[in-house]
Amino acid sequence: MKDKILAAVKELREKSQKRNFPQTFDLIANLKEYDTKKPENKFTEDIVLPKGRGSEPKIIIFGESVKEKDVGCEVFDVAEIRKYAQNKKESKRLVATTDFFLSEPKLMPEATKVLGQFLGTRGKIPKLLLGDAKKVVDNYKKSTRVRIKDSPVIQAIVGKENMKDEDIADNVEAVVNFLKTKLPKGMHNIRRLMIKLTMSKPVKIELEVKGKK
Repeated sequence: MKDKILAAVKELREKSQKRNFPQTFDLIANLKEYDTKKPENKFTEDIVLPKGRGSEPKIIIFGESVKEKDVGCEVFDVAEIRKYAQNKKESKRLVATTDFFLSEPKLMPEATKVLGQFLGTRGKIPKLLLGDAKKVVDNYKKSTRVRIKDSPVIQAIVGKENMKDEDIADNVEAVVNFLKTKLPKGMHNIRRLMIKLTMSKPVKIELEVKGKK
């Protein structure tokens, strides 16, 4: 599988027009025989990419027992959260521009009360912050989000244009391996697998499915 992914990455680079900024690599998976009307088939999972994202995502912690300088990301206490209570425009902007939200258990009710309507629609409900906060944040800095909501399509960030082809391929393989275990029929639930850059057309990755004729 790795060779086929690497071939697709190289083909994509050759076919894509150069831009004046490092584009993002996205993996797209179109699913088949997968009913998104069933609640159990909808999910949001965060996967640590073995070679990272190529740039750090924006992370916000809702917490009072951690400090920004110790965890390496923004920390909102109760007072900071409540600033958004009467400002829907700023709340919407905050959620749109933040990749991951984490929350200490005691601040989760306040965070979801104030920002819940925007967090839910974007699949960004905070994950509970448990254990070593710095370690959790460091993992999220290398993570991508895999989400299925209403349509049988997955699109996930797998790196930046300035990363090595081999590193992009490793990240793609990690997401594909996750899907193999997460989807009910594994690779048989994937109709088409593609990779694209921010402003490019997608390139198909040849699938390897056991039992496929």
